Amino acid sequence: MRIRLVLPLLALLAAFGTAAAAPVAADPVQVMAASDACYSWGRTLAQGASGEDVRQLQIRVSGYPGYGGVLALDGQFGPGTKAAVTRFQQAYGLAADGIAGPATFGKIYQLQDDDCTPVNFTYAELNRCNSDWSGGNVPAATAKANALVSMWKLQAMRHAMGDRPIVVNGGFRSVACNNAVGGAAASRHLYGDAVDLGAGTQGFCGLAREARNHGFAEILGPGYPDHSDHTHVAHRSTRFWSASSCGI
Repeated sequence: MRIRLVLPLLALLAAFGTAAAAPVAADPVQVMAASDACYSWGRTLAQGASGEDVRQLQIRVSGYPGYGGVLALDGQFGPGTKAAVTRFQQAYGLAADGIAGPATFGKIYQLQDDDCTPVNFTYAELNRCNSDWSGGNVPAATAKANALVSMWKLQAMRHAMGDRPIVVNGGFRSVACNNAVGGAAASRHLYGDAVDLGAGTQGFCGLAREARNHGFAEILGPGYPDHSDHTHVAHRSTRFWSASSCGI
């Protein structure tokens, strides 16, 4: 009787041991199970990756290119993207390896609202001209997309300045809105990627100096004509920084 009981028990233990020893294949979609109402990543991203998920990541880390840098939003995970991811990770106390995985995406999910804007900025702040982003120098969808990138840069800038609120006085303008305020004919506001900032607690010069680290190719402030009462940040194809009263 004892032998009949022991043999099945041994067989059960052997089967359990075999199952425990069998390797389990990792499923990258399961590893990245966290999701977000705006955009969810389904794989870990590292240098050499490409695709729309890389471009979406680049938008979120576009404020971390380093001094004077501008991160290309091209969907190619190259050295520049790795460096930006690393700086983002350092800024939020994550393991800084330049690889975007669950911890990095988890932090991004915390930082973005359901419409993909960063938590501290809104589309309404960056468009006080009209409701549909039309009438500028680019299609409405492009102007709105450009504004989104600017907001993520401002989010990085805000965090670097101690998470103190940044005052946004204006952003996108249609041609009609630009003419009404006497804006320059080639103003970046017509493209949706320019933002005018109030002094807040940081001061105009503090904002202008910090903007140099966060992907803004155009920075205008005190000392530049008609910019004594605000700091202007924008994107452009070549760098143009001028705020002589701030040493820029």
